[in-house]
Amino acid sequence: MLRKKTNGYTRRSGRSPIVVNKGAGGIDRRGFLRGSGLAIGGLAAIAATGGSVTQATAQTAATRAIETIKSVCTHCSVGCTVVAEVDNGVWVGQEPGFDSPFNLGGYCAKGAAVREHAHGERRLKYPMKKENGEWVRISWDTAISEISDGMMKIRDESGPDSVYWLGSAKHNNEQAYLFRKFAAYWGTNNVDHQARICHSTTVAGVANTWGYGAMTNSYNDIHNSKAIFLIGGNPAEAHPVSLLHILKAKEQNNAPLIVCDPRFTRTAAHADEYVRFRPGSDVALVWGILWHIFENGWEDKEFIRTRVWGMDQIKEEVAKWTPEEVERVTGAPGTQLARVARTLVNNRPGTVIWCMGGTQHTNGNNNTRAYCILQLALGNMGTAGGGTNIFRGHDNVQGATDLGVLADTLPGYYGLSAGAWAHWARVWEEDLDWMKERFSPEKVGDTAMMNLTGIPVSRWIDGVLESKENLDQPDNTRAMVLWGHAPNSQTRQKEMKTAMEKLDMLVVVDPYPTVSAVLQDRTDGVYLLPACTQFETRGSVTASNRSLQWRDKVVEPLFESKTDHWIMARFAEKFGFHDKIFRNIGMDEGDEPNIEDITREFNRGMWTIGYTGQSPERMKLHMANQHTFDRTTLRAIGGPADGDTYGMPWPCWGTAEMNHPGTANLYDMSMPVAEGGLTFRARFGVERDGDNLLAEGVFTPGSEIEDGYPEFTMQMLIDLGWDGDLSADERASIDAVAGAKTNWKTDLSGGIQRVAIKHGCAPFGNAKARAVVWTFPDPVPIHREPLYTNRRDLVADYPTYEDKKFWRVPTMYKSIQEKDFSQEYPIILTSGRLVEYEGGGDESRSNPWLAELQQDMFVEINTRDANNLGVRDGEQVWVEGPEGGKVKVMAMVTERVGEGVAFMPFHFGGHLEGVDLRDKYPEGADPFVLGESTNTAQTYGYDSVTQMQETKATLCKIWTA
Repeated sequence: MLRKKTNGYTRRSGRSPIVVNKGAGGIDRRGFLRGSGLAIGGLAAIAATGGSVTQATAQTAATRAIETIKSVCTHCSVGCTVVAEVDNGVWVGQEPGFDSPFNLGGYCAKGAAVREHAHGERRLKYPMKKENGEWVRISWDTAISEISDGMMKIRDESGPDSVYWLGSAKHNNEQAYLFRKFAAYWGTNNVDHQARICHSTTVAGVANTWGYGAMTNSYNDIHNSKAIFLIGGNPAEAHPVSLLHILKAKEQNNAPLIVCDPRFTRTAAHADEYVRFRPGSDVALVWGILWHIFENGWEDKEFIRTRVWGMDQIKEEVAKWTPEEVERVTGAPGTQLARVARTLVNNRPGTVIWCMGGTQHTNGNNNTRAYCILQLALGNMGTAGGGTNIFRGHDNVQGATDLGVLADTLPGYYGLSAGAWAHWARVWEEDLDWMKERFSPEKVGDTAMMNLTGIPVSRWIDGVLESKENLDQPDNTRAMVLWGHAPNSQTRQKEMKTAMEKLDMLVVVDPYPTVSAVLQDRTDGVYLLPACTQFETRGSVTASNRSLQWRDKVVEPLFESKTDHWIMARFAEKFGFHDKIFRNIGMDEGDEPNIEDITREFNRGMWTIGYTGQSPERMKLHMANQHTFDRTTLRAIGGPADGDTYGMPWPCWGTAEMNHPGTANLYDMSMPVAEGGLTFRARFGVERDGDNLLAEGVFTPGSEIEDGYPEFTMQMLIDLGWDGDLSADERASIDAVAGAKTNWKTDLSGGIQRVAIKHGCAPFGNAKARAVVWTFPDPVPIHREPLYTNRRDLVADYPTYEDKKFWRVPTMYKSIQEKDFSQEYPIILTSGRLVEYEGGGDESRSNPWLAELQQDMFVEINTRDANNLGVRDGEQVWVEGPEGGKVKVMAMVTERVGEGVAFMPFHFGGHLEGVDLRDKYPEGADPFVLGESTNTAQTYGYDSVTQMQETKATLCKIWTA
């Protein structure tokens, strides 16, 4: 609940209580801290057990200087700078980075409390395993040895695909890259991370519209927006500092803020226009707005003619969405959407912002493409103040995605084709034939396992539970490695429990135990390995706007925790490929892989998206000189980084020596490519059905090709007579790849990119964005009813997909939707974030300063629904989904949600269907706050392209407990 609790608190049996029961009188701050073990005695106890609090004298304090170290907050994707104050190796205080152009001295609640994330007493302190149902402390050597032996046994019996390597959006870029490389050397594509369940539909939809699947502008560029259209996002709670940039545009530009959301959020409270609509009807809503734009001829016709393909087909679909039909489907009045359309048209350029409210649907890729098409119709792309500002969640979910911790690609979105593997084998200086032998020799049809997409994390449960004959791999998943991942962030919790118990082995690598430690009822075969936080190592992290920032190490690893890359190196030793995987990466003291060497290695290979110009030295230079960067353009004004864009947002073309400044706004044709300008990418060919797919007579300033052009290859340089600009070394490198067939993505010298940019051209070509994606199930985005819908009248008109198999697993659509659950489960259930917690919440619920603010899991229920159900505010209620999972939570009766809609946050765990699991945690590692996971009641449903889980539009029933 979003207010202080005043009634009693659940007692904890066994150990001393985390929150002391004070009866009906509630608990105050002092009582909470005392009960949390953070009073004076608790702090002394930490010191006595080797913790980070040490005694200081006046003399030593006076003669010792406090060291300040810059890092980046490990919550959300804004990229706020944290200035840590370190005294003799102890992190004693923190300040926000006032020089940072991202947070400008601002913090949210999580950022202000982030020191406790590293120093937290509830962390895992040493390796542990389950033995006869009890947690037993073991050594690192024992843990690595036992886990490795078990995995090698599974590999021998069932093949490498039976071990699933689940990575993390909490890794820095270097660790994420190494993790994907590690999975490749193990021999599997069963590797993924949180982006699958937060923004995979964004990446697929956006990349297939104009070339790159990322935020096109930046938080700071919103300062230039004349209108802000925000749908399916709640930055006031999810990314609070980002709201400061939105409010700046409102204040200085008088920019209207339009918020479209089924729930009246804290962001909606700032809106000039709030549009409430039915969950799962995003496409219909956007088409309803476009109907007015097309009906009145308000679209940017010249922009569409020169830079967009397929808009005529969009118009045909939009014409069906009259105001009456839009209101029938979405609930949003036609008169309101007419006003929204007029506002957007009269206030250009405007930006479109979305988050997981738009992505986590069975047709999430349709939603994200519809948002993009709205911007294309308005001509708002490739301009300051325009674009699609897609707010990411975890601090490095953008970077981990870029670095390829995904089941369908290698680093840099190269995919899994033979050419992609050949490219990375060259970067790694690896024998490609040896790499092929690491994978299972079996094929699915004509596709080798090496080239077949893996099981996505959203479906790992089915990799365990599905019949072997129904899987597109040799055997079931038998071992699961959850490395920096909160399982309670995923749907179908009851089935996940079953899957965890069926595994041969479950390995959790994390600073905190996560719900994985308690969700299952195993008595053995579970290992908990304490990883460091990002404050105990160094490396780069990519903010949502594509800028890379460098974190310096704040403190040495606490307790017996180890860095993620150290742990990977130890496993590599046991698996026998340590010398190979680290052949170009040196070792620091303690046999820890050198972070800067890892950066330089991915710099040598990630030409596709321009992760090649951000050397460690350039990133560190930017962090040291944050004060020299403009707060809106992000350009350095003088100083040692003069002319650079802060963090060198990708693409930062060519080598670091080429000194490309980075690309602040994607597809901005108002400046030369060498200065950060860009066209739309030519990644879809040069023609379609006889139509030209290349740009029509528009180009960046200084381009020697004054029209559209395809992506650059060596042959194209030869044809243009530009090959003479290559150096001898560049020419030799190109010849070593494929000679004239070498393209800008596979040239390890960067020569093709350098020469193309020298002549004013974008290496990836100059094409039109495509409004129609002919390779997707729905080439033109259409509305499809959610699998679990209470609008049975709409199912016939807007049915879901046929059942199909993809991503190695069978996937149900029609077979679920054809059953009517709406009579027993009449209320739409959706979920979202709170400002106090992040992700699965294990870290933030283990932080006493945050835990005090939000002590209860709850469900928001509309006043009318609550009265009809006999539910009173503050009462305990049951919420059950149509697949039988149910949760016991506190009711919050509110008008935030509309009639027929309920909302729950997804940060809680540690309770399961009314049972408190606190006694199952290792001693001293249980979070201060536990609660039910909304995903216990959430249901089946996956996007038709990416297997993104459905969390925003299922059904439920509610009754008093």
